[in-house]
Amino acid sequence: MANVEQVQPRKGPSLAIQAAMLLVVTAAAIGMGWMSGGYLKGVDAPASVPVAPENEGKTQPAPAEQPAVGPMLVVLAPITTNIASPADSWIRMEVSVVYDGPQPQAMSDDIHQDLLALVRTLKMHQIEGASGYQHLKADLEERAAIRSQGHAKQVLIRTLLLE
Repeated sequence: MANVEQVQPRKGPSLAIQAAMLLVVTAAAIGMGWMSGGYLKGVDAPASVPVAPENEGKTQPAPAEQPAVGPMLVVLAPITTNIASPADSWIRMEVSVVYDGPQPQAMSDDIHQDLLALVRTLKMHQIEGASGYQHLKADLEERAAIRSQGHAKQVLIRTLLLE
């Protein structure tokens, strides 16, 4: 018979080396998490301005001790209308507009009417799903920015109901 060599099972790294590598990888993950958290925390987000229900549709008055600078939140009147297709479907949408500073009430009224005109042209298949919602939000923001000559920075959809 042929002489068959016994193959020795291959040994992996020792337990101490495995533990050291685990500690190195864990420390790297913690460091990367800490660095990305610090980066994200440093990014400025628009400040939120609380709106009382009795002030809906009106610009928020600035505190007496500070001049009105910075973002301004204006709650528009609810938009309730039928959509283009199917014609028996109704939509109710409550939106707020974030301006870069104080704006006249007439601008908010113009934006409200423009958004109403846009919503009346919608078809159900255009606003279905998450991507449909994102497209609707982008269209609303674009219309508001055009109507306000760039003063409207963001449109916040507070409520969106379809019946």
